[in-house]
Amino acid sequence: MDITATAKELAHLASLIAEGTGFISAAPTSPPNSMLTGIEVRKTSGSGVHIRLDDQTQTLVISGDAESRAVLAENVHAMATAEDGGHLHVDYFPGHYYLLEGSLPLVINSPHGGMPSR
Repeated sequence: MDITATAKELAHLASLIAEGTGFISAAPTSPPNSMLTGIEVRKTSGSGVHIRLDDQTQTLVISGDAESRAVLAENVHAMATAEDGGHLHVDYFPGHYYLLEGSLPLVINSPHGGMPSR
């Protein structure tokens, strides 16, 4: 899943992830994200963050405990405040320190696009 947003929108997403609750509507884009209706954040017990697509509502659901969500929120906030281009891969691998197995991989793009200039 590819997430492209303004700095303000990414900062808002980072805040929702840190808080553990909220919903952001998604604007229609080109495939494969064209059917995404929004991003929902939920608090859960247990350890780790799970990222999935709710097929019924076409909503990206990010759920997890406070500590794990805080790590993801920091990473998203870093993309929102980066002063040059780039992107963040959020991909599960065995032993990942905050993502749970089965999480949908994400690419979060810098509002400045492309690759970093430095």
